Amino acid sequence: MMGWITIILFTLLAMSKSENQTCKVIGQTGFREFSKEGDLIIGGVFSLSRTRILIDNGYQAFPYSYCKMWNDRELKFARTVIFTVDEINRDTKLLPGASLGYRLYNGCGEENVIRAAVEAINGEDSKGCSGQVQALLGHSSSGLSKDINIILSPLSIPQVSHFSTCACLSDKRLYPTFFRTVPSDYFQILGLVQLMKFFDWRWVGIIYSEELYSEEGTAEFTKEAMKEGICIEYKLSFSETSQMLSKFDAIVETIRESSSKVVLLFTSLSYIKSFLSDMENYNITGKQWVGSESWITQSDLASVERKGILQGAMGFALPQASIPGLGEFLLSLKPSDEPQSEIVKAIWEKFFDCSFSPSNTSAMCTGTEDLTTVSSDYTDVTHFRAENNVYKAVYLVAYALHALLQCKNGSNPTTGKPCVNKNEVQPKLVLEHIKYVNFTTQNGAKVFFDENGDSVAQYDLVNWQMKEDGSVQIVNIGQYDTSFPEGKKFKLKDNTNIVWGGNSNKVPRSVCREPCSPGTRKAINKLKPVCCFDCIKCPEGTISNQTNSPDCWICPPEFWPNEKKDQCLPKPVEYLSYKEIMGALLTGFGCVGVFLSLLTSIIFLTHRETPIVKANNSELSFLLLFSLKLCFLCSLTFIGRPSEWSCMLRHTAFGITFVLCISCVLGKTIVVLMAFRATLPGSNVMKWFGPTQQRLSVLTFTLIQVLICILWLTINPPFPKMNMSYYKEKIILECALGSAIGFWAVLSYIGLLAVLCFILAFLARKLPDSFNEAKLITFSMLIFCAVWITFIPAYVSSPGKFTVAVEIFAILASSFGLLVCIFFPKCYIIIFRPEQNSKKHLMGKIPVRTL
Repeated sequence: MMGWITIILFTLLAMSKSENQTCKVIGQTGFREFSKEGDLIIGGVFSLSRTRILIDNGYQAFPYSYCKMWNDRELKFARTVIFTVDEINRDTKLLPGASLGYRLYNGCGEENVIRAAVEAINGEDSKGCSGQVQALLGHSSSGLSKDINIILSPLSIPQVSHFSTCACLSDKRLYPTFFRTVPSDYFQILGLVQLMKFFDWRWVGIIYSEELYSEEGTAEFTKEAMKEGICIEYKLSFSETSQMLSKFDAIVETIRESSSKVVLLFTSLSYIKSFLSDMENYNITGKQWVGSESWITQSDLASVERKGILQGAMGFALPQASIPGLGEFLLSLKPSDEPQSEIVKAIWEKFFDCSFSPSNTSAMCTGTEDLTTVSSDYTDVTHFRAENNVYKAVYLVAYALHALLQCKNGSNPTTGKPCVNKNEVQPKLVLEHIKYVNFTTQNGAKVFFDENGDSVAQYDLVNWQMKEDGSVQIVNIGQYDTSFPEGKKFKLKDNTNIVWGGNSNKVPRSVCREPCSPGTRKAINKLKPVCCFDCIKCPEGTISNQTNSPDCWICPPEFWPNEKKDQCLPKPVEYLSYKEIMGALLTGFGCVGVFLSLLTSIIFLTHRETPIVKANNSELSFLLLFSLKLCFLCSLTFIGRPSEWSCMLRHTAFGITFVLCISCVLGKTIVVLMAFRATLPGSNVMKWFGPTQQRLSVLTFTLIQVLICILWLTINPPFPKMNMSYYKEKIILECALGSAIGFWAVLSYIGLLAVLCFILAFLARKLPDSFNEAKLITFSMLIFCAVWITFIPAYVSSPGKFTVAVEIFAILASSFGLLVCIFFPKCYIIIFRPEQNSKKHLMGKIPVRTL
C-alpha cells in the first residue's frame, strides 16, 4: 500500500514542477460520482461502496477494479455535502459574489480511495490537468485519511475529515494540512477512562480490530487507563481473515473465563458487524459491553440473537444535532436527480428490491418510490450525529474562503497580505485561513481549532435498551464535554433509567481485587497487575482509616487502635480506684484499722488508771495509737487518681507516720529495758530516760525523717506520671518517685529504726511477765520487718496499679501487726480478764532477785 502511495506522491510532485507540464494519471480513473461547478470547488472522497473486486487482465493491460456492496451511510455523508453547498450558495452574506461547487468521488478499497483522492486534487482528464479543488473533504477512515494527507501535505492542500478520529492525526509534524470537525479519539479515550473511573470499573478487557483506528485507540486507552489505576486483563485483536476465524474460539474462551465484567469493544463499524455475527453463536453472558463512538449509535446492529451481548451496552457518541431541512432533502432523493450516478441507481434497486433493467426476478423500478418507507442508515433522519460533522466541514471551508476573499485597504484583514480575488484562490491560501476560522453554523454549532487542528470534543453517553423483539432504543444518559473545567467534564443526567449489561439490576462490579478496607494497607504484588494488589492487616499499634491506604500509621502515644484498627482511641487510664473491688477492699481494711485503733484508744483512755495501762507507759501508748491511726489513714492517700499533691502527700505522710510509729515502739522498748534495769539495787538509770527524754527521742527520730522528706520534696519530688511503656494498650497513671534516692532513704530510715527496735525487744524478751510487752514488741517487729522485706521485690516486680496495692498492703499489714501484737492482748485482759488488771496480780509475778 505504501508503495502505491509513494509512486503517486512522486508522480504528483513531478507534475507540479511547471505550470505548462502536461499531467497524466496512469491507471484507472473515473471515480467522480457527484459534481457541481462553481467559482470555488470543494472536493470530497467517500466510500460509497464497500467491496472492491480486482480484475488483473492477465497482465495484458492495467488492472481494473469495480465495487459492490453499497454503503448507505457514506451516501448520506455525500448528500449532506450537496445539501450544505446549496445552503451556503443561498446565503447572501457568506461568499457574496462567488458560487461554491463540489466534486465528490467514490472509492472502495484502499487503492481506489487513494486514486479517487488523486483524481480529486489533480483532475480526471487524461489529456491535461483541470483546475484543482481548494480543499478536500474526507475520508471517514483514519487509516485512509492518513495516507491521503501524506499526498496532500507537500501540495499544501487542506484536508478536512468528518469522521477520522485517530489521535495520531493530531501530529502536525506528520500531517500539517489535516483538520477535522470530529473530535480526536484522544478525547473519546479520556471520556472512556472517566466513565470507567466513575463506575469504579478498574479491571477491564479490550477487544479491538486490526486497523489503525482500533490499534491506536487501544494503545492510547491503555496508557491513559494506567494513569487512573485502571488495569487491562486482556487485549484481544481480531480481523476478517480466514486465519482469524479459526482463532475466534480462543477469543471467546478468554472472554468467558476472564474475571473482568467490563469489555471495551474498540473497533470500526466495518468490523463490528462481522464480530457480532460470529458472537451470536456463543452464549456470552454476565459482561458489561462498552463501545467506541464508531458503532455505538448503529441501531441496525441490534437483533434478538444479539440481545444478550448488546443489552445495556454503553459508550460515547457524537452529540445529536438538528440540521433544518436536511432530513427532507435526503428523503427527497430520486434517481432522476443524479442521472449519471450508477451508485444511486444501485442503492435504489437495493432499497426497493427492484431493477431499472428488465429482469425475471425483480420488479421494474419507476424511480418514484417513496424513501420514507425504507429503513436504513440513509433514511434514518430522526437525529444527526456524524452528518453534523460533514455539515460543519463544508461550512469550515466556506468560511475560510470567505475570510480569504476579504479585502480592506488593499490587504487581507486576517493575514495582512495582499488581497486576492476568486480567480486567484490557491489551496495553500485556504490552508492558511482555515487555521484562524472561528464561527457558528446556522444550527448553532461552534467551530474552531486548537494548535493540533482538533475541534472542541463533545460527546453523548448513550445506553442500549433493547426490547424482546430485538429492537433497540439508544438513550442519552450523560455528556462528556472537554470545554468544561476539570471535574465537570463528565456527568450523568439526573433521574435517568440505565439498563446494565450482564443481566444486572445494578452497576456491575469489575475489579481484580476489592478495595482494601480500613485497618489494612494496600501492597503491590509484583507478580500481578497493579489492580491485583494484596491487602495486609496493619501491625499492632498502627491503623489505616482510608480505603486502599498505602501505609499504616502509628497511633500517638496516648492512643491505641480499636479492634478493627481503623481509628485510634484514647488508651484507658489505669490506677487504683475506690470504685474497683481491690481498691474498695483496701479502703475497707484501712477504715477498719482506723476504727480498731480508735476503739483501742477509747478502751485505754477509759481504763487509763488501771495498772496494766500505767505499767505500759500510757503516754507512749496513746501516741503510738495516734500514729497507727495516721498510718491507716495514709494508706488511703494511695488510692484514687494520682495528682501532684497526692503524690507528694502519700510518700511523705507514709514515711513520717511510720517513723513516728516506730519511734514510739522504740521508746516503749527502751523504757522496758530501763525499767528492768532500774529495779536493780543502786541503779539510777531511769532518771536518764524519763518522760521528757522519751518525748525528745520520739521527736528527734521523727524530725530526722521530716528533714529527709523536705530534702526529697525540695530537690526532686514525686509527681504524677503516665506510664505507657509497661502496657502497649493502656496507660498506667502512677506516681513517679522523682528522686529514687529520696524514696529509698525514707524506707531505709524506717527499716533502720525497725531493726533497732527489733533487736532491743529481742534482748528484753525474757524479762519477768509483768514486763512481757517486750515479747509483744518482738513479735510485732518480726511481722513488720517480714512485711517490708517481702515488700521490696513485690514492689519492684508488680505492674501498674498492683504496685500501689502492694504498697498499701504492706502499710496495712505492718500497721495491723503493731496494733494486734501490742494492744490486743492488753485489751483482752482489760475487757475479759479484769481480775488480772490489778497491781497485786502484776507484782505477784515479779521474782525475788538477790544482789
